[in-house]
Amino acid sequence: MNQQLSIIGVPMDLGQNRRGVDMGPSAIRYAGVLERLEDLKLRIEDLGDIDISRPDRHNTQKVDNLRNLQEVAEGSIRLAEKVDEVVNKGSFPLVLGGDHSIAMGTLAGIAKHYENLGVIWYDAHGDLNTGDSSPSGNIHGMPLAVSLGIGHEKLTNILGYSPKIRPENIVIIGARSLDEGERVLIKEKGIKVYTMHEVDKMGMPAVMEETIEYLKDHTDGVHLSLDLDGLDPNEAPGVGTPVMGGLSYRESHLAMEMLYQSQLITSAEFVEVNPILDEKNKTASMAVGLMGSLFGESLK
Repeated sequence: MNQQLSIIGVPMDLGQNRRGVDMGPSAIRYAGVLERLEDLKLRIEDLGDIDISRPDRHNTQKVDNLRNLQEVAEGSIRLAEKVDEVVNKGSFPLVLGGDHSIAMGTLAGIAKHYENLGVIWYDAHGDLNTGDSSPSGNIHGMPLAVSLGIGHEKLTNILGYSPKIRPENIVIIGARSLDEGERVLIKEKGIKVYTMHEVDKMGMPAVMEETIEYLKDHTDGVHLSLDLDGLDPNEAPGVGTPVMGGLSYRESHLAMEMLYQSQLITSAEFVEVNPILDEKNKTASMAVGLMGSLFGESLK
């Protein structure tokens, strides 16, 4: 994995309707991410936060059942341009969210540099909704569909190209809350999904071994998109859309350790930390701990 690391914060909370997740990047920094990664002898630059505009409070109606469409699209473009710059100079982009809608910008900035970018989507949700299928209109439930080229053109065409990724290059891990439209799309596109049923039945080592084997032979880079609601809310309470019965912190550490050993990961983002809903910054601290494992921290 690249030893030069560029950290980008994205204080985005417009992809959903609960305030607080815009403070996620600050909470993760406060939890010591810079110090933790510097201890691993990584060369780190913190590029600060992307500027996110706020919608006019008198004009917050949904457009095509999409909440805050214009502002989310603008923020995604700014993020995509910054990520593109980071990859161009040969640095590893580490993006701190913010709600999961930011993945549209992250992937737009990364995927143009790869022929076959793989994606590990570590999440309780599939994030494969569209304006037509979404019960809420929240764009943080749509970034994976958008990156496949499915959805509103203001989102699918970020940086002027679409799609960003192919369905056969995606692995979703930890899913336990899928809307009907997402289930249909998963079957239609043949997307590989390890639900909590598979994780419990197979065990995390087998899930990660299969994931690494599946991606390593036909991708030229792999992006990790880790939503903290993939973890069980009893352990990671500071998230906006908690779903019981999730992955444990220990299982997640093992997953990150195995990804480090595989040397497959070429970019990453950690999203949906909401300090307002957290307990003493516990969830942000977990995010930092998982980053440590992803970048090679060990007890030996």
